This record gives sequence, C-alpha cells and structure tokens, in this order.
Amino acid sequence: MSIFEILGLTLLGAGAWLWLDSLKTREIAVSTGRSVCAAEGLQFLDESVAIESLWPARDGEGSLKLRRVYSFEYSDTGNNRCKGSVTLIGQQVVTFYVGPRLV
Repeated sequence: MSIFEILGLTLLGAGAWLWLDSLKTREIAVSTGRSVCAAEGLQFLDESVAIESLWPARDGEGSLKLRRVYSFEYSDTGNNRCKGSVTLIGQQVVTFYVGPRLV
C-alpha cells in the first residue's frame, strides 16, 4: 500500500467515526430538548435539532472533545416559535437554553 492509500483510508475512517459520533450526540440533544421543554411546560416543535457549531473544547477533566451546539424551536403559547439551544462537550450536556417568557 502506498502512503496515499493509507492516508485515504485513515481519512475515510475518521469521517465515518465523526458521522456516527454526531448521530449519537444528536439523539442526546433531541432527548434533552424534549425533556427540558416538558419540564418547563413548553412544546418541543418539529422533534428535531439543528447543528449550530462544532469546535474542539476541553471537558471538566481536561480531555480534548468536540463541543457541539444544537438549536431547536419550542412554543410557549402554541402559536409562536421560539429558539432554544443545547450545548454538549463530547456526549455530555453542559448547558441548555430556553429564552425568557412572558408570564
């Protein structure tokens, strides 16, 4: 095998790992968004999240992981759409945000 074949296989393997890891992390973000909305009495709209950013970051133990921010939409009245977000480092949820609401 030439160096280019080895490099190509390595890049293909890294891409497959990133894709599978992102699928698993996205499911965690969907589950967290759904749980947060249910706990706050909100409607989790579209049952989906969208990736906002992907950057390397350090977790609480100093290990280098990927930091992903996912956005989602929710409704507090049933006839509006508000934006929320879930931030994960690796597969650990570190923050979630649902904006201020009028009482």
